[in-house]
Amino acid sequence: MTIQFLLIQVFNGLVNGAFYALLSLGLAVIFGMLRIVNFAHGALYMLGAFTAFALGQLLHLGFWPSLIIAPVIVGVVGMLIERGLLKRLYGLDASYNLLLTFGLTLLTQDLVKQVMLSKFAVSSAPYTPPDSLSGVVNLGFTMFPKYRLFVIGLALVICLITWFVIEKTRVGAIIRASTENPGVTRAFGIDVSKWVTGVFGVGVGLAGLAGVMAAPIYSVDPYMGAELIITTFAVVVIGGLGSIMGSIITGFAVGVLAAIGAALYPPIANTLVFILMAIVLLVRPSGLFGLPEGTR
Repeated sequence: MTIQFLLIQVFNGLVNGAFYALLSLGLAVIFGMLRIVNFAHGALYMLGAFTAFALGQLLHLGFWPSLIIAPVIVGVVGMLIERGLLKRLYGLDASYNLLLTFGLTLLTQDLVKQVMLSKFAVSSAPYTPPDSLSGVVNLGFTMFPKYRLFVIGLALVICLITWFVIEKTRVGAIIRASTENPGVTRAFGIDVSKWVTGVFGVGVGLAGLAGVMAAPIYSVDPYMGAELIITTFAVVVIGGLGSIMGSIITGFAVGVLAAIGAALYPPIANTLVFILMAIVLLVRPSGLFGLPEGTR
């Protein structure tokens, strides 16, 4: 394996890692505050891509407006889900949340499928990136698509901004306080329930953003999030449930390792991340960056 080949695989892996990082970051934000494993995260990722496609078809909005509007719409949908459905299950066994979000996944996928068939007469559709991001860039060792470099850069910026807000600002302090001791937080006059709704909206909004970014690469398909979300859950477990930085680092790292592993030995491509997860859980059950349960 030459250095050139290795570098090409690293950049290909960083593209997939960008989506893993954004999705796992959203899951980590939601789990960190609500202790909810949101199985509908993949469907909401798909909803972001579909919303961008629908905005282009119905309102003739291009990629740049959709990159802002679609995640906001998905975030609002997420807040409605939290307020209308998930809020009723707080305090119950976690299996109820899992079953509800799994049901929402099936419902969302079938609904989008029916809308695409009836309204747009397609079962899946390509989504064109903006002209400003078309073409390739000479990296010295290969010609790499400009749009994919944009995906890597934007995902990294969004992930770092999210980490900074949660770890270094007053907003993040309120979120962490609401997570660790909601009773005391309420005593200071803070409406914890509104913060919970907002955090859930931001978490699924990140999934919607990833969906818009993924649409020009993978096209818009009702089931585009089904396989990706399984890998994303593995990334979250490896990084540590609720760990923001762990999700970011692990997301990009898993993308790179999977790309290199697939190039060296293709049959292992779909199982490498789960082998890694099993090893990490055996050595460190709380994940690479997670805190043991008793220290949270």
